[in-house]
Amino acid sequence: MFKQFLIGVTAAALTAAMATAADLGGRVLKIGSDTTYPPMEMIDPDTQEIIGFDIDVMDAICERISCKADFVTTAWDGIFAALAQGEFDLVVSGVSITEERMKSMDFSDPYLVVSQAILSRVEDEGLTVDDFKQGRMLAAQTATTNAQLAENLVGRENVRLYDTFAAAILALQNADVDGVVIDGTSGAAYEQQFAGELTMGITGLKADPLGIVFQKGSPLVDDINEGLAMIKADGTLDELILKYWGSSE
Repeated sequence: MFKQFLIGVTAAALTAAMATAADLGGRVLKIGSDTTYPPMEMIDPDTQEIIGFDIDVMDAICERISCKADFVTTAWDGIFAALAQGEFDLVVSGVSITEERMKSMDFSDPYLVVSQAILSRVEDEGLTVDDFKQGRMLAAQTATTNAQLAENLVGRENVRLYDTFAAAILALQNADVDGVVIDGTSGAAYEQQFAGELTMGITGLKADPLGIVFQKGSPLVDDINEGLAMIKADGTLDELILKYWGSSE
């Protein structure tokens, strides 16, 4: 199983947050999200509403700092360009914090750390990274840290990129590829959804901290960080992790 760790707040940070609590006065925050990545964000097939862990996290933050989260489904390809152009106030979409991304955008404090894994068909559970280096094909979503890791592991010639994780999963099911590099959090969701068909055969590859994304220099960073510190300190974030994955460790 994957492991995920919360980034705790210090007593001093908590005291400061309580003393100078942010108040956005009921402001509606428009949030871009690629809603094809369960359980982080997804479309409820019955209600067509956007649901998931990230949605619950933002709703909890907004309860603390008086705002409302308005999630907008946006394709991953181009989501950061749309943020830079002011189409959104934030992007919340299971985004890994990387040095390269920090050059052009700002991030909140981390709210989750996830380990990457390789999802494979059950009959191929014993595959190793060396097997993929020797010709087995890996898949990942384009322009993600998963894609970067896949290329680093096995070389670009052994990686196929897809616009969405759903397309990569379909390719795996159809045996067009033999594995999908995916965050352990979402890998577990697919493993449960397709029990007996798909499994996380290789786990614990590279750990990524996830953060909320802002335009460079956004004044919202401090406000969101205050709300995030509050839901960490009062146990709400732990409760949400238990809701979606059953364990915070």
